[in-house]
Amino acid sequence: MQSSGQSTGPGGLTGFLFGDTPPEFLIEVVVRTAITYILLLAVLRLMGKRMGGQLTISELAVMLTLGAIVSLPMQVPDKGILQGLLVLLCMLALQRWFTLAGIRSPKIEEITQGTEKVLIKNGIIDVSTMQSEYITQQQVFAVLRQKNIKQLGEVSRLYIEACGLFSVYHAVEPSPGLSVFPDREKPDGQLHVDKNLMVCKACGAPSGEPHTYTQTCRNCNNSTFEPAVKP
Repeated sequence: MQSSGQSTGPGGLTGFLFGDTPPEFLIEVVVRTAITYILLLAVLRLMGKRMGGQLTISELAVMLTLGAIVSLPMQVPDKGILQGLLVLLCMLALQRWFTLAGIRSPKIEEITQGTEKVLIKNGIIDVSTMQSEYITQQQVFAVLRQKNIKQLGEVSRLYIEACGLFSVYHAVEPSPGLSVFPDREKPDGQLHVDKNLMVCKACGAPSGEPHTYTQTCRNCNNSTFEPAVKP
């Protein structure tokens, strides 16, 4: 029976630190890691500049797969490094093929990358599109605040691109709309409230006149309204 002061793991402290491999394998791990890192940099360079920017869906899939590919050749002693190199080259070929196929066929690009969607049109949020894209109102409002937009009436269009970026187009003639600031906050001076116009707190659509507190929004069926903010 072992005493409580002894190590119960296989190989004691040596087994805990080195596992089933000899200590000399650590040097091989360093060499494997260096070679794999250089190969990975070369493959990413060949995949193009897009891999270093905002990733599309297919590019994100490639990046996640690359992470799984390079781990085994670097750390597992019974896996040769040439196997990892072969898989890296296969991923490079697949990524290049999907890119060329997308260039030649817009339909393939739409299937693999997705399409842009309109989130705001003429100062009104498309709630159904927001739900289908899993985007919250506060995420949209954060984007607009970064563009120095104070209320939805200043927005002509807000797109979410296929790559996940937002594109904002300002209205030529802003109209009163829903404030994008929380709890009626008043940054950089007073927000001018139009008490004669009520807008839906969910989508920014005007309630119509006269406003009644029992009505629902004709755009999203929400029943909560607040005064609009003037341009």
